[in-house]
Amino acid sequence: MKVGCYCRVSTPDQNLDRQIGSTTSYAQHELGVNLSELRVYRDKATGTNTSRDGYKRLMDDVEAGDVETVVVHEISRLARSLQDLDRTVSRVMGLGATIHFVRDGLSFGDGNEQPMYRLQMQMLGAFAEWEARVKQMNTREGIAARQANPEYHHGPAPLGFEKDDGMLIEGPQYDRVVAVLDMVQKGELSKRSAAKELDTSRRTISRALDRDSLYGL
Repeated sequence: MKVGCYCRVSTPDQNLDRQIGSTTSYAQHELGVNLSELRVYRDKATGTNTSRDGYKRLMDDVEAGDVETVVVHEISRLARSLQDLDRTVSRVMGLGATIHFVRDGLSFGDGNEQPMYRLQMQMLGAFAEWEARVKQMNTREGIAARQANPEYHHGPAPLGFEKDDGMLIEGPQYDRVVAVLDMVQKGELSKRSAAKELDTSRRTISRALDRDSLYGL
């Protein structure tokens, strides 16, 4: 039996180890598969569509007959859209392969599924889609709220500052920047020398001086 374990997280900094461990362990202990028969397909991308490299490779291999069984940690890892979920499961089964969702306790295409399994899958898929939409809505609302805040700063942080979720905060070099700008403003230091001192460009120094209120000058 040739098994494909599909694992997905939403962002590059998230870890796939737990899903890989879950799916490969299931394949070994529940399906009796050797490690040599396992392939792991990875994605670090949103599940709201199927334009994912790992997903595409998995489905291509199922279609080619190189994968006979698909194992996924849970339904939301495969798809965040009920339509995509239903289409994927139907496609896998239509190609004569089986698909197992470890955490959800559901299997399709192995001849053992119950009528309630499809309903349960659709309910879980609908919840995953709803959850994804709520997250998207909260993200949009959060961005709008931050942008409405007069302290929200668009674009890169000015010289000497850092950004914390859109808000300007003083960076570790802030005091040094203020001291150098003060000298330039008083004519004690040229912009060229200031740029060299702060390892930046004269243009950046000029922009900082145009916003001298940020530095209390």
